[in-house]
Amino acid sequence: MMHLKIMLRFIARIFSMLLLLFGLLITFYFGYPFTNNNHKSIFKKSDEELAERKKIQSYSDKAKLFCRQHGFNNQICFLIDMHLPSGKNRFFVYDMNKDSAISYGVVAHGSCNYSFLAMPKFSNKPGCGCSSIGKYKVGNKYTGSFGLAYKLYGLNASNSNAYKRNIVLHSYYLVPDKEVDPLPVCNSRGCVMVSDKYIGTLSKTIDASAKPILLWIFE
Repeated sequence: MMHLKIMLRFIARIFSMLLLLFGLLITFYFGYPFTNNNHKSIFKKSDEELAERKKIQSYSDKAKLFCRQHGFNNQICFLIDMHLPSGKNRFFVYDMNKDSAISYGVVAHGSCNYSFLAMPKFSNKPGCGCSSIGKYKVGNKYTGSFGLAYKLYGLNASNSNAYKRNIVLHSYYLVPDKEVDPLPVCNSRGCVMVSDKYIGTLSKTIDASAKPILLWIFE
């Protein structure tokens, strides 16, 4: 009987340790539960991040001119820098008037029909499964197979087939809610795919806008 009690205690300790390790892994990959306010952007002052900030500002200046000329929301735009690793925050909600990021999040790129693609490749061909660079108009929201989603309309030759390819903005439960770099994140089939929490942040911005919002994917 004594040996049985010792054995049961040993098994319970092993089980507890496994649960703890599992919890730590989940926390590392998906992050602690927090509100959308934790997506607030604070650019750090490393050389790499300063260079990224200048790049985002440059695209913001071009986006602001485009939005004014074409009747888009001329205060807020969505900028996605696909040159950054997929495990980093590379989706920026940008205030063009204040010249600053309001929030940021992780976003997946297309697999190009491979089992997995660490670095993005770009194509506009129907059925390619790739992301497409260029400007998009964020259209109407709907509920699809992945939940809340927004139609995307390609505005350039490089993404003109976006609507035909069913390229949309949506969330997926395997996209983490915080940076996991140097680990990559999962691939999409070409859609702009963010975390379940971040789609809520984006939805509030999109739904509150009287004019269409520009989403720009670049590298």
